[in-house]
Amino acid sequence: MSQGDVCHMEYSTTDLRASRTFYSTVFGWSFQDTPGMEDYALFSTPGGQQGGFSGGRNAEPPTDKGPIAHIEVSDIGATLVRINKAGGRTLTPKTKISGPFGFYALFLDNVGNRLGLWSPT
Repeated sequence: MSQGDVCHMEYSTTDLRASRTFYSTVFGWSFQDTPGMEDYALFSTPGGQQGGFSGGRNAEPPTDKGPIAHIEVSDIGATLVRINKAGGRTLTPKTKISGPFGFYALFLDNVGNRLGLWSPT
């Protein structure tokens, strides 16, 4: 990791257990229990990106505003089906980005955080 790299992503949740289930089911993220951090869930993506979900009383509420993190997937359509089955909601269906930049979609997770999907095809 170098200076200027994104080193940690944090999302808010109103239900840590539900967020853990959603992201492990849909994207294969793994979660780690940390003693003394019962209101926080650390995650790792299959590619090694790390972050967390804050669910304590001081956590901001989930939001559909602000920056959008995009998750790379091989099939946006199939991923949106899994998202909707897991309690999320499609905001923007698979949409072509101009030129050779692939496709994207936007969704709300099961607690109301807005994220994106990206795929080259």
